[in-house]
Amino acid sequence: MTLVDTSVWIDYFNGAKNPQVECLDALLADDVVIMGDLILLEILQGIRDDRAYRTTREHLRALDQLELFGNHRVDECAGHYRALCKKGITIRKTAGIIIAGFCIHHDVPLLFRDRDFQPFVEHLGLKSALNKS
Repeated sequence: MTLVDTSVWIDYFNGAKNPQVECLDALLADDVVIMGDLILLEILQGIRDDRAYRTTREHLRALDQLELFGNHRVDECAGHYRALCKKGITIRKTAGIIIAGFCIHHDVPLLFRDRDFQPFVEHLGLKSALNKS
């Protein structure tokens, strides 16, 4: 199973051509993509057209759905953020910390384009799905 970050889904829906979108196509064909609640929220809140919203929601809800964050994960995610800060690395978005933390905890590869995830790969053991395909 692979979690796909919002950054890749946006490229996918916009018809972009890049290695991450090609990897997502292959993962979808193999039926190994999982959807996180936070990622689904980020995707859906960016859709303005009602028809596109309903269609996209229906397709994405068909994927296995996971809860990425809860009170039980607060200390772990804060620890990841603090560990990177001690190395002089600041992560720009809390959502990225939650997504990376989930993947690290559950040993799930992440497909991403957002540069904020690279320090998690380099320092905290996050697996990049692009390097696995």
